[in-house]
Amino acid sequence: MSSVQVESIGTDSKEIAMQEASLDIWDKKYRLKSKTGEIIDQTIDDTYKRVARAIAEVEETPENREKWYQSFLWALRRGAIPAGRIISNAGAQEHKPATSTINCTVSGTIKDSMDGILDKVHEAGLTLKAGCGIGYEFSTLRPKGAYVSGAGAYTSGPLSFMDIYDKMCFTVSSAGGRRGAQMATFDVGHPDAMDFIRAKREDGRLRQFNCSLLITDEFMDAVKYNLNWPLAFPLPESDADGIDLSDPNEIVWREWPNTEGYVVRDDGLVACKVYKTVPARRMWDMIMSSTYDFAEPGFIMVDRINEMNNNWFCENIRATNPCGEQPLPPYGACLLGSVNLTRFVDNPFTPDAHFDWDEYRKLVKVFTRMLDNVVEINGLPLERQRNEIERKRRHGMGFLGLGSTLTMLGMKYGEPDSLEFTERVAREMAVAGWEEGLELAREKGPAPIMDETFEVTGDMLRHRPEMQADGYKVGDEVKGKVLLARYSRYMQQLAEYKPELAKALAQEGGRFTHHTSIAPTGTISLSLANNVSNGIEPSFAHHYSRNVIREGRKTKEKVEVYSYELLAYRTLVNPDAMPYAEEAGAKLPDYFITADDITPKAHVDIQAAAQKWVDSSISKTANVPTDFPYEDFKDIYTYAHQCGLKGCTTFRFNPEAFQGVLVKEKDLENTRYRFVLDDGEVVEVAGNEEIEYDGEKHSAANLFDALKEGYYGKF
Repeated sequence: MSSVQVESIGTDSKEIAMQEASLDIWDKKYRLKSKTGEIIDQTIDDTYKRVARAIAEVEETPENREKWYQSFLWALRRGAIPAGRIISNAGAQEHKPATSTINCTVSGTIKDSMDGILDKVHEAGLTLKAGCGIGYEFSTLRPKGAYVSGAGAYTSGPLSFMDIYDKMCFTVSSAGGRRGAQMATFDVGHPDAMDFIRAKREDGRLRQFNCSLLITDEFMDAVKYNLNWPLAFPLPESDADGIDLSDPNEIVWREWPNTEGYVVRDDGLVACKVYKTVPARRMWDMIMSSTYDFAEPGFIMVDRINEMNNNWFCENIRATNPCGEQPLPPYGACLLGSVNLTRFVDNPFTPDAHFDWDEYRKLVKVFTRMLDNVVEINGLPLERQRNEIERKRRHGMGFLGLGSTLTMLGMKYGEPDSLEFTERVAREMAVAGWEEGLELAREKGPAPIMDETFEVTGDMLRHRPEMQADGYKVGDEVKGKVLLARYSRYMQQLAEYKPELAKALAQEGGRFTHHTSIAPTGTISLSLANNVSNGIEPSFAHHYSRNVIREGRKTKEKVEVYSYELLAYRTLVNPDAMPYAEEAGAKLPDYFITADDITPKAHVDIQAAAQKWVDSSISKTANVPTDFPYEDFKDIYTYAHQCGLKGCTTFRFNPEAFQGVLVKEKDLENTRYRFVLDDGEVVEVAGNEEIEYDGEKHSAANLFDALKEGYYGKF
């Protein structure tokens, strides 16, 4: 590792030293170096200065540039952490001129043709090369076995084309030391949905993808009432002759991302030809068993996403960024940043522990301007990506360290006081952010979409019947700011809490269309935040291992880490404290809990408490033990849907599938891995044992994964 200056974080005038693993990750991922390896950022504070200066440079006058440089630097030091691409690439153009400050994007709609498929492969390659992850919806492609009239043949289906995207992602070298990341979404009503569900059961297949199903309310109702579920695909206009469009056994009417060339009703719904029907509960069991074993597919509640989308009037969202916290339209981008909540806890671990709400609100407002400025230096490679972000200026501010903060305040994750705190954290961020968005619109102008005029359609009135009650009819023209501030479900909710703010946004417009999103923040939390808990999660454990990709390494590297709250408690209260200690003088308080101590219901409750005030979505994973009962596991997803979440993901350690990024030592110790040597000899070792193989030492678990999944030696 390069020479690193150890820095500290102040808490109650005492200092919590940065752990070696945190400094190491900063050095490898975020520290600026020249192409010859010369260190540019000597300290983490130098990284902050570089980022603050680059973001402030978009201000119009020298006075403003200096003023906001100082304010942005204060915010970074105080706990504002822009997403990784901003940290890595802002102010680094001299050394990395072709990189982006945007973490992830969504592909344009993949049209059902070879030109459409290959065109999007090309665009995705350019996007990944710039350092951005990318999401796609693949259910726009006709099902396996469908006739292709132009070729006089039958298609191999969407999954075969996903393999092409997977290999492209693995091959393209992403910028800034980041491996490519992809999300594949797929409609639960597509004829090939069951193939999509089973895809990752094949070793090494689609491993550059996170995979999620687009779950509709209609499907959840079919499961609830034990109905048959039609698997269908849009009916081309050219094939409509002789089809009875009123026959529900032959045609179902559904939302679809593109209508060109398909049979469409006046209300915007698309005629979909039924290929087959299956019992909804059979399909549900297939989804659940795959998720139980492989942690995928994830759930994206697509109806809820579109119902609550601020841009409901001009977007039909069908895809997300790779981690799922940003549902985005075609060519949309996620501009992310997170606030480290632990930095606002005064007197932690004491009866006087409290959260500094005034300072928090102040930081949110400064951070809002920071993220808005990043739009001007987005560095996205495609013109349509740049047009999309500049037109709507959406960003996603969130927070990290919630679990650590609750512990420092003496609360248990998932209990009533923690739910109340979580909702307030999200609400205060939302209100302060939209207040700043209004002020920025007054100073710099609103997002262009706010002043655009939109024609009222039958589809709009179907989704917002209150518009009809207000006197709107098909053909009327309405400004974007009115459609957003008066008729988006999220803003209607905000108006109940801050009516004057919503009224002003409808009259003047806001600087952006979206403000909040909670990302997983794994690497950011570990590095710049000294391993506070990820995003909205509890701490995975207080002492565990993290698997990280190292340039030039043949497998992932196992790195030992401690939770931030444990380090803080040892520094501020008891230097001998350790998890699972038996001695009275080393035990931790009972509010030091971890992911495995929390019920799935508590995970969902926390997410629901925040989601009410988050206008995009939340990336959250409910971790469950390996021996968690399957029947109880299934209930997580039905409860998530009942609570109105936009997405749901779980993870269960399953060595037969893969081990994941975060790993407990006891899981590795209790798992045996079997290797067959070239001479036929079988070697069996525990997952945490070190093995020397091919000139390198590896943990047995990481070596097994690398060989099994086919990525050994390819990092």
